Amino acid sequence: MKIENKIIEHQIFRSISKIATDNNIKAFIIGGFVRDLLLNRKSKDIDILVVGSGIDFAKKLAKDLNIDNVSYFKNFGTAMLKYQDIEIEFVGARKESYDRNSRNPIVENGSLDDDLNRRDFTINAMGISLNANNYGELIDKFNGQKDLDNKLIKTPLNPDITFSDDPLRMLRAIRFSSQLDFNLDSNIITAIKKNKERLSIISKERIIDEMNKILLSPIPSKGIKLLDETGLLMEFLPELSKMKGIDVVDGLGHKDNFYHSIEVVDNLAKNTNNIWLLWAGLLHDIGKPKTKRFQKNHGWTFHGHEVVGARMVTKIFERLKLPTHDKMKYVKKLVNLHLRPIALVDEVSDSAIRRLLFDTGDDIDDLMLLAEADITSKNDFKVKKFLNNFKIVRQKLVEIEEKDKLRNWQPPVSGDDIMKLLNLKPSKEIGIIKNAIREAILDGKIENNREAALKFMYKKAKEIGV
Repeated sequence: MKIENKIIEHQIFRSISKIATDNNIKAFIIGGFVRDLLLNRKSKDIDILVVGSGIDFAKKLAKDLNIDNVSYFKNFGTAMLKYQDIEIEFVGARKESYDRNSRNPIVENGSLDDDLNRRDFTINAMGISLNANNYGELIDKFNGQKDLDNKLIKTPLNPDITFSDDPLRMLRAIRFSSQLDFNLDSNIITAIKKNKERLSIISKERIIDEMNKILLSPIPSKGIKLLDETGLLMEFLPELSKMKGIDVVDGLGHKDNFYHSIEVVDNLAKNTNNIWLLWAGLLHDIGKPKTKRFQKNHGWTFHGHEVVGARMVTKIFERLKLPTHDKMKYVKKLVNLHLRPIALVDEVSDSAIRRLLFDTGDDIDDLMLLAEADITSKNDFKVKKFLNNFKIVRQKLVEIEEKDKLRNWQPPVSGDDIMKLLNLKPSKEIGIIKNAIREAILDGKIENNREAALKFMYKKAKEIGV
């Protein structure tokens, strides 16, 4: 079959074809670019496979087209260059063998067949010839196009061997399934369940890279459910798997917090591609298993789960080597505050709005997105009521912010001011006065300006005897 597509008629591919033909070298577009071309998806990653040296071939092309910005990676036998709007990586055909204790293969020069055999999935094991005698011909040794048509993820060879050799491919299988909305071949599911513990030899950074891509897919729950079904989730994020299940006492049950959490992520994915907000959605109820209690004549409670969950975020981020500074603080903040907007629904007081703006700062809009996504009830009336009330909260937030400017706000009188004006040395009384000023402004007892704050400061100082 010949691929008829204007993309492969680009000058860069024709130049590659000429060099390959003139030097009697076999050259192919390979892998993900071919897959996406057949799916009519845009792709930024273009890989050129040559039977020979990828670096030598890139040098020839760079000389022919007067390209200066070429990067060579001799340790990997690859080269990368950019021509006009296209970035291409060149690699020589190779075959691989693996040591059981590492996913890094022993690499040897190989043929096109050797290289296709080492590919992870049939849909990524297709090539397009760039040689003059069969330019544009699809190379499809493992029927990858058929699997594309059937929306199926399969491995070229035995998946048990494929995943044992490189366990990262188990996560990649689920990631592709989630991104493309494809199904996993039943043999793949069986092989992942068998090899799930092999994930321990994969670095946390590589695991999180795949997890992030799952979270950023159109319907993240598809991938997360597969992670749980195959047991992979228990290998790196057991706290999430442990949320699964419903306990029933005296005929009263609670919702399944695992499925609720991934539904929240799906809701968020419709409105944002902020990966850290998606993580906040995934972990917002992570503290519920530890706080779950059954109270007679009342039912199930999860008191304080937001506080417990925020503490768990720290441990999860550290273990998975996720960013442990600003990003972790952001996720912790949203997990800790995720119930606050819901608490405002019944009574939207100015005081409560001020406190929410003060505590949330610039993250208030993200918190509201999380709160709205958190409404997963199947009762349409209840959902409509909550979402309408959230519109009122949003409007009130705008009004209070315009009036009081409380995002990232600090009281108009500082601790240094208090010490200087009252002639005090550092002491607990300074903290008491400063906190009292802040609370008075947030409660609306005094205006948010320096004059009112100073007047209140002297009054409070007199009350506590300083």
